[in-house]
Amino acid sequence: MSPGGPERRARELRRALRHHSYLYYVRNQPEISDERFDELFRELKALEASHPKLVTPDSPTQRVGAEPLDAFETIEHTAPMLSLDSSADVEPLERFDERMRKALGDDIGYVVEPKLDGASIELVYESGRLSRAVTRGDGIRGEGVTENIRTIHSVPLRLRAADRDAPPLLALRAEVIMRVGDFEALNARLLESDRPPFANPRNAAAGSLRQLDPRITAARPLDIYVYDILAIDGRPPPTQQATLEALREWGLPVNDRCRPAADVGAILAFQAEIEECRDDLEYEIDGIVIKLDDIAARDEVGETSHHPRWAFAFKFPPRKEVTRLLHIFPSVGRTGVVTPIAFMRPVELGGVTVSRANLHNREEVARKDIREGDRVRVQRAGDVIPQVLERIEEPGRERAEPWVMPAECPSCGTALEPRGPYTFCPNLFACPAQLAGRIQHLGSRHALDIEGLGEETANLLVREGVIGRVPELFDLDAATLMELEGFAEKSATNLVGAIHAARTTELARFIYGLGIPEVGVTVARELASHFLSFEAFREAAAAAAAAAAAEASEASEASEAAEAAEGKALQEVDGIGPRMAEEIIAFLARPEVSKVVDELRARVEPVPPPRAGDTLAGLRIVLTGGLESMSRSEAGKKLEALGAKVTSSVSKQTSYVVAGENPGRKLERAQTLGVEILDEAGLLALLSGGPGALSAPDEPASDPTASDQTAP
Repeated sequence: MSPGGPERRARELRRALRHHSYLYYVRNQPEISDERFDELFRELKALEASHPKLVTPDSPTQRVGAEPLDAFETIEHTAPMLSLDSSADVEPLERFDERMRKALGDDIGYVVEPKLDGASIELVYESGRLSRAVTRGDGIRGEGVTENIRTIHSVPLRLRAADRDAPPLLALRAEVIMRVGDFEALNARLLESDRPPFANPRNAAAGSLRQLDPRITAARPLDIYVYDILAIDGRPPPTQQATLEALREWGLPVNDRCRPAADVGAILAFQAEIEECRDDLEYEIDGIVIKLDDIAARDEVGETSHHPRWAFAFKFPPRKEVTRLLHIFPSVGRTGVVTPIAFMRPVELGGVTVSRANLHNREEVARKDIREGDRVRVQRAGDVIPQVLERIEEPGRERAEPWVMPAECPSCGTALEPRGPYTFCPNLFACPAQLAGRIQHLGSRHALDIEGLGEETANLLVREGVIGRVPELFDLDAATLMELEGFAEKSATNLVGAIHAARTTELARFIYGLGIPEVGVTVARELASHFLSFEAFREAAAAAAAAAAAEASEASEASEAAEAAEGKALQEVDGIGPRMAEEIIAFLARPEVSKVVDELRARVEPVPPPRAGDTLAGLRIVLTGGLESMSRSEAGKKLEALGAKVTSSVSKQTSYVVAGENPGRKLERAQTLGVEILDEAGLLALLSGGPGALSAPDEPASDPTASDQTAP
């Protein structure tokens, strides 16, 4: 025992174990053997067992130990986790580069890195200690998997220099992966114990991460790479290269294949280099990611609701194989679209067994002249979705007759309707296939999130005649479910309980769950924020439909005025244009839809998005630079809670630009456009009292440019 007793020795051991973990996982320069590391770990574990008061939450011994969960908690991200704009073609990459140079000039640089094929995750450190980990989910909120992430040995529970220079809040984006060798060993163990193997390392990583029992996750060989800062209290590193170095210094594992690139030529050279060694890498990748190096420049170009404009994913060409097409079967989807599906002889594509593919529509089948029995070339588009590329000529082999879309719906027998290249079953709510699809969609994760109501259960409920209309889902009882194959008392009670819990839900989830054409998760959220109640949304659509009908019957100018007033209401919502508005109006105007919606509203109460008031309604605000009293993410949430729209780029429609420390180019653009600029004091005044609390017109607002600040 070292001088100072058990407490001092425990500190020494924790410090040594963290240091050697950093050298092993981050620097790849171990100084001691695995056996010596294990000896130190066992000594600390024994010491803590003898002196329980010495145990700290961030001790290396505390990675595993939490009890199994009943369910994962849904947690909102510190900042949105957006997708990436992507393509496997060079032209979109070149257009991306052109847009960056047009917006920022030629003096720009990129950082390129392998695009890891794993499970995206948010890590949050508070005062240098891991406080939570959240799956990507829908990009706005995900599932809390903190206890599972703690089991991954490459994830530091405490940042290096946590007591000195770690920021108070640090939110990071990372990718959880399973290395190829570990994946193969795991599958071998699963097969030996008569359990189904995973299809690929990505599925294995995601599935292991979503175990309710952390002990199962701990037994899986997961690893992680951190690659971006989502939010930080304090000044962020000025570039992506500086960000990666800061991550390393904090003890976080970073991919060592990241490098700078000056232009498209350098990007393509990196892509070719990575693709050549792709099969020799320890982990799976599906392309490369290109990011602007300058963090302030990223603020200048901004982002969409889907992806940042400053990054691009350049995918590898899809993997291709040849197989035999056995059968073409028309499948009816939730929206009534009848899609030809190709059933093929199973073939391996990138580690996944593929046996069917989407043929899209009848015109696509005719254009490619694909018939049953043909030899075809298939690929996984983007290494994910199987598709039939072409048929392969077989001289002398007799071919089947050309495939023809049936005249009647294979699910309900209703006469099918061609609409352009697509074919529809118009039996919206009575067609069994559509009904099952709508029930599944209503219960899906982004809609009412009814646990246990997946595709198999929805099909069973419809096939057995338990549900004949969507609203009847809420009339189910456990006794009825227990009569069905696969349901016992517990599973039946759990499903009924989940359905009952869904009777009160967020307005955005209810709107999305209706399955309105063109309305995805983001648009549903915008509709909820704009109208605040389902009735207001529905009335706007009904008024627009009435105005359109009046105009069609050559009504008076008054009706045209009504259309101008009401028919444009939907288009005032961000992300909704004329075509989408028409789809929404037409769908809600259908009598059968109206009846189902009425019955659902009698059973479900959509709760409007929380608002502290509307004192900032109609204002568009841009945040730039660091704030002292709160993080930019916190400021954005407070502004939105008061009705403001927080955007990432400055335009003539911007109401205010809030400029903190080191504000960057957004401040310059605001000055050019004449947009009013607020300092942090102005932001606080705006939050507390609205626009009226700001300086009077004859009292100039504080201008950050009056100080000696300079934009980076």
